[in-house]
Amino acid sequence: MKRLYVASALLPVAFVTSAWAQNAAQPDQAAGQAKHSDEIVQMRMEVAAANKAYNRKVAAAKKVYDQKKAQAAKERDAAIAAAHNGAAQ
Repeated sequence: MKRLYVASALLPVAFVTSAWAQNAAQPDQAAGQAKHSDEIVQMRMEVAAANKAYNRKVAAAKKVYDQKKAQAAKERDAAIAAAHNGAAQ
């Protein structure tokens, strides 16, 4: 019974602490991608920027791929239709 009481007393403290930590971190995030004095944070920011640029390039390449794939599918479908029409006659 005592364990349940202690656990129920500590649970709100854990929630308040995590909420406080999140609220304290938000002003730093709102400041933007300014230079940070911590090398690890700066490295992670650079990695995130590199990943974002990579994802943009992949999305652009995928768009081109999808367009070329659709064009090839149209040509294939036209060739199949022509073959079907030629075989039916």
